[in-house]
Amino acid sequence: MKKSKGKCGLKCILLFLVGACVYYNVEICFRGHSHWTMAVLGGILFIIIGNINEKGAASRRIPLLAQGFFASILITAFELAAGVVLNIWLGLNIWDYSDLPFNFLGQICLRFSLIWIAVGIIAVVLDDYLRYLLFDEERPKYKIWKL
Repeated sequence: MKKSKGKCGLKCILLFLVGACVYYNVEICFRGHSHWTMAVLGGILFIIIGNINEKGAASRRIPLLAQGFFASILITAFELAAGVVLNIWLGLNIWDYSDLPFNFLGQICLRFSLIWIAVGIIAVVLDDYLRYLLFDEERPKYKIWKL
């Protein structure tokens, strides 16, 4: 039993680091800068999003597009929470969507919520293949739209 706990710990650490590094570097590529808190947020979200379809055979039937929508809701909610704390309360000004249409408090906006659907789908697929290749988990199979 200790062996499986150790493997789970290693898996969580590795998945967190992948999510943190990927998200941080995506921000660097698209914005030219990032903040270390975005790496932490990316790592946490990568683990959570990766678990959307990891809880048994029934959840494997969740279409990939639905997983992307669910991931977008999660990312948007975490982005709002992080934005309120980091940008509004602490005044770090890491991002500001105030100039974009359909924004809320300048911390989230419709445009990025839609982008997060694609990011979520990529995260689900990356997580599944990392689990398959590195941790000998089930080979990923997807349905794009229908159950």
